[in-house]
Amino acid sequence: MSNSLIPLGIDISQAEFHVAVLKSAKRSKYEHFSNDEDGFEQLSQWLEQQGVESVHACLEATSIYGHALALYLHQQEHRVSIVNPLRVKGYGKSQLSRTKSDRADAKLIGQFCRDLKPAPWQPSATEVSQLQGYTRRLDALEHMLTEEKNRLKVTPQDLVADIEAHIQFLQEQAETVKKRLHEHIQAHESLQTQQALLTSIVGVGESTAARVLAEIGSIDHFTSARQLAAFAGLTPQEHTSGSSVQGKTRLCKIGNRRLRKALYFPALTWWRRCPQARAFGERLLAAGKAKMQVIGALMHKLIRVIYGILKSRQPFDPDKLLTRST
Repeated sequence: MSNSLIPLGIDISQAEFHVAVLKSAKRSKYEHFSNDEDGFEQLSQWLEQQGVESVHACLEATSIYGHALALYLHQQEHRVSIVNPLRVKGYGKSQLSRTKSDRADAKLIGQFCRDLKPAPWQPSATEVSQLQGYTRRLDALEHMLTEEKNRLKVTPQDLVADIEAHIQFLQEQAETVKKRLHEHIQAHESLQTQQALLTSIVGVGESTAARVLAEIGSIDHFTSARQLAAFAGLTPQEHTSGSSVQGKTRLCKIGNRRLRKALYFPALTWWRRCPQARAFGERLLAAGKAKMQVIGALMHKLIRVIYGILKSRQPFDPDKLLTRST
């Protein structure tokens, strides 16, 4: 990070956001603004009043509430980082932080930004942002459908008709979103090409491909398959210490949970239907790995295959599955 960039910590919610600009090690300024375009403009004016020209703004990836502000700051040519809240929480523990308030949280995020200098965030292309909107809306509708179907099993008889009507409405909405999602992909050659590459993988259908593309954004943002696996929270995490603690190796899971969820069932299908993946899984079972550990390993290998396919722009070749390149 350039020395001219001043750390700006942002604690954001649906209605407003609090900021802390760290002008020096012992000098910070605080303010809060409404989470809308007027608030964004007021933030710019306030920074100008503080004599701050360029900032490294940092906010947590806790929800969609911060996307518009992050995009605004990026367009104003500030550096922006969107970080996993667990990283900030871990940093706070290392600093023995005990105070919990919007102002204190903004300062902590600013200190995290100053000391750890997280990588800059790059906004997705418009068509990818729209794709993500469709896939996340579809996920929400499917979640509501599941809740209503479960509720139908235990609801009083006089409410059954209401719930059935709501289920039908949600199903119609889901079908509409699916249609619009399909049309959106077909209207953009880059998305159409990438979806075709991903569906060449055994077990990956169009729905999974759309979700993967929506959550990854641009594959060019990742410099290695390991980096993409870490983004998805699919890197192995050991739990050992000396000779007394010998825990099982588990997935890290500090990453994009939507991407992990999208790969779970495709990994199972991959295991059943792809001979090379089945051989890989059987070897792990023979080595004493539990079934869930094998599924995790297959998800990890699958995300690495996805990286290789999107980077090379070549369809899936199962004969290369177990080579070191994947």
